[in-house]
Amino acid sequence: MVAALQSPPMSPLEYLAWETTQDIKHEYENGRIIAMTGGTIPHSQISANFAALLIPHLRGKGCKVAISDAKVMTNSGKYYYPDLVITCDDRDRFARDFLQYPTIIIEVLSPTTEARDRGIKQQNYMLMETLQTYILVTSDRPRIEIYQRHSGLVNNLTWEYLSVAIEDTDFATNDPLIQIPSIDLNFSLSLLYENIDF
Repeated sequence: MVAALQSPPMSPLEYLAWETTQDIKHEYENGRIIAMTGGTIPHSQISANFAALLIPHLRGKGCKVAISDAKVMTNSGKYYYPDLVITCDDRDRFARDFLQYPTIIIEVLSPTTEARDRGIKQQNYMLMETLQTYILVTSDRPRIEIYQRHSGLVNNLTWEYLSVAIEDTDFATNDPLIQIPSIDLNFSLSLLYENIDF
């Protein structure tokens, strides 16, 4: 859930200093502070399930997997807290306050955050040169959307979109294979929704 705070506009440096003193997370857009509140149990489970797939797969490959407490700074100086972020860039190796060079960003959708995740945040994420994959995962039914950057095209700004959704939540009869080429990862959709009842 998100809520804009009524406060005087802050500079990015003021925001970063202020944010370290807060009990809850806040995103930052153009001087505006946006409070991030807690999510649902399925939202948290999907994030944990995704991290459980990513961490062993990327072990020893020079990549970091960070969960929702890691800020990402966009090219335009906005600061967001994605649900998961993967960086394989040496420039992020010693990052402590925020990441700047993500390879993959994953957002788990909820009714209160979906518009921002599909709108302003997606637009800002996709302008980051290092970002290869942007993933949206629905928390109330089995659905994943993958935006994969095309390489070799002019300015590298063309994205391929793939949506995988199933109506029947019985994965025994329909369990599609999900492919994330940017990190050479393949997994069954059911693994993202393990132990989640719809």
